[in-house]
Amino acid sequence: MRRFIVAVVVSACSTAALEAHHAFAAEFDAKQPITLRGTVTRVEWINPHTWIHIDVKNADGTVVEWMIEGGTPNTLLRNGLDRKSLPAGTEIVVDGYRAKSGLNRANGRDIMLADGRKLFLGSSLTGAAGGETPADKKP
Repeated sequence: MRRFIVAVVVSACSTAALEAHHAFAAEFDAKQPITLRGTVTRVEWINPHTWIHIDVKNADGTVVEWMIEGGTPNTLLRNGLDRKSLPAGTEIVVDGYRAKSGLNRANGRDIMLADGRKLFLGSSLTGAAGGETPADKKP
C-alpha cells in the first residue's frame, strides 16, 4: 500500500511539473523574430526557465519593460552566464521570438553583452542551438 501511495504522489508531482512547463509553440511565434536592446532591471533564476527583465526605450522615448524567457539556470550557467553576469543597469541586446499573446514577452535565443560576447540563452525552439533563426534566412 505504501508503494502505491508513493507512486501516486510521484505521478501527481510529475504531472504538475509537466503542466507548468510549456512547449515553445504554445506561447511564442517562430515567425516573429525580434531584437531588443535594453537595460537589465532584474533576473529571475528559477526553474524551469530563467526570466531576464529589461527596459527597452521606444523611438518616442517611452520605456517599456520586456520579459525575456531563457533556458534553465543550469543551461545559462553552462553557456557562461551566472547570477553576477547581468546586474541591474547592464546594457544587452537580445535576439528572440515574440509572444503570441502580444504581451511584452519573448523567448530569448541569444544575448549580446557589452563586451561583444554573444551567448545562447537556451531557447526551447526546436533546433535553436546553433541553427538559423527566421531572420537569418535570406529570400
